[in-house]
Amino acid sequence: MEVKLAELPLVIGRYLLMIQLTDLLDIGIMIFVLYKVLMLVQSTKAASLLKGLFVFLGALLLSYIFQLHSVNYILSSMVDMGVLALIILFQPEIRRILEQMGSKRFIAFFSHTEDVNVIEQTIGQTVLACTEMSQSRTGALIVFEREMLLDDMVRSGTVLDASVSSELLKNIFFVKAPMHDGAVIVRNGRVLGAGCMLPLSKNVNLSRDLGMRHRAGIGMSENSDAVVVIVSEETGSISVAIGGMLKRHLKPETLENLLRNELLPQEDEEPARQKFSLAGLWGAMTARRNGGSHED
Repeated sequence: MEVKLAELPLVIGRYLLMIQLTDLLDIGIMIFVLYKVLMLVQSTKAASLLKGLFVFLGALLLSYIFQLHSVNYILSSMVDMGVLALIILFQPEIRRILEQMGSKRFIAFFSHTEDVNVIEQTIGQTVLACTEMSQSRTGALIVFEREMLLDDMVRSGTVLDASVSSELLKNIFFVKAPMHDGAVIVRNGRVLGAGCMLPLSKNVNLSRDLGMRHRAGIGMSENSDAVVVIVSEETGSISVAIGGMLKRHLKPETLENLLRNELLPQEDEEPARQKFSLAGLWGAMTARRNGGSHED
């Protein structure tokens, strides 16, 4: 055993010398693709299916270790049909990946970069439209897509491809407009669809004064990672649904800050936060040196 341990560094060094640049490139590409696939699966309902698959494989391994022949035979028989079963179970995710590879989002799938200026302009136009619709008590339902794609929701309405503007949103949600009852789906600063149907929330603890528009917005946030902006037709109040939670009676500036925090990349805000905290720390140190203090 001591001889093998002594030779272990030599064996490892010999294998490392055999590795070529193409091997490193091959491994790097596979790791990157696997990481992107796992991130995509994690942002969808397939995450629970993937966990169930790991449980199944664990049960198969345990049945082999403990010699549970009947259980092992049944599980092994199910493995024979495993490939077909995985294709059926993960059919929506496989279709989504193929759609991305055949569209302009293929580059974004790997780089995951977005034009911050376009998103900022989208947020500004949305806040402006919601403010005016709130004053005129025009009901609105705007869904901002994030990691989880909402292509099925887009197909339920009228497919569009237009830049987000306050005039467009106000025209879509105009009371006599044919698409005012549905939702608007926004992806990367563009309106993909209008008049789209959203799933209603199944939460029985919701307030009774919430109408169908609010329940649809909450239901959309429960079934995806989308950010949903809702303008009440009865009261004109602005609300935002995220992760099944509803934030109500928002002011325009609060809505803008919330959308910026949720839709803009957080990495770009880190330097500003660090500068702010360093400036505050320097100010506090200066105040202490000067012997002055005050309370707001």
